[in-house]
Amino acid sequence: MKILIVGAGTMGSGIAQLAASCGYDVTLVDVSEEFLRHGMSAVEKTLSRLVEKGKITGDEKGKILGRIKTHLSLEDACRDADFVIEAVIEDMALKRNIFKTMDACAGKDVILVTNTSSLSITEIASATKRPDKVVGMHFFNPAPVMRLVELIRGSETSDETLRKTEDLSHALGKETVVVNESPGFVTTRMVAMIINEGAYMLQENLATPEDIDKAIQLGLNHPMGPLKLADLIGIEVAVYILDYMLRETGDPKYKACPLLRKMVRAGHVGMKAGKGFYEYR
Repeated sequence: MKILIVGAGTMGSGIAQLAASCGYDVTLVDVSEEFLRHGMSAVEKTLSRLVEKGKITGDEKGKILGRIKTHLSLEDACRDADFVIEAVIEDMALKRNIFKTMDACAGKDVILVTNTSSLSITEIASATKRPDKVVGMHFFNPAPVMRLVELIRGSETSDETLRKTEDLSHALGKETVVVNESPGFVTTRMVAMIINEGAYMLQENLATPEDIDKAIQLGLNHPMGPLKLADLIGIEVAVYILDYMLRETGDPKYKACPLLRKMVRAGHVGMKAGKGFYEYR
């Protein structure tokens, strides 16, 4: 099977590495050579660390990299694909435009997947003439490591499309959950609420960031607390998700904590900025 990955960013390059590591021929497509070089560099660095740790050999690294080709033309790459996974930024207009192009160029039986953490599968699928073959496949970062893939069916996603996508997920070594379309699905919806509540706790001076995180991490057995998680994801991303959930559902429980908005305005958005709820070198 030839898998096309659209978007060479963090998620796209991670999914490409995962698929190539599982023996699939992969084409990674993006709009510039710079983006493709950056994506392939990320894959190479990750594989090099695995070699250093003794988890793969240098020969295996070479074979994995050899299974990944890059391309600048989405139209041309689609014509040779057996399965397509779009992994660009969370922008509905951009995704719809990409799906319209993929629908026009990919074989009529090819499944078109979107790796989205919150957007409507049905709305994305409506840009195509094959909405029954459009499905959500929500990978988690880093894609080669995280065990779960959240499968989201739109209003017209067929049972066959879902089954084939689930089969591929299992072939990639992932566990799956199937979710009927709803804003934020299961995981993003829950993460947004946890981060928002943690921010309200801090705003109310209920406890320090360290103690809020420690309480959730040790008391509820979470791998990390909500504030550390917000710093990892990006606080501006958390605010975007909350705003999207509020807009889609009208439910005031998704109103972003004022402290989160204040931090975004200050540029204190987490690890990538060097400062969020915590400071980073």
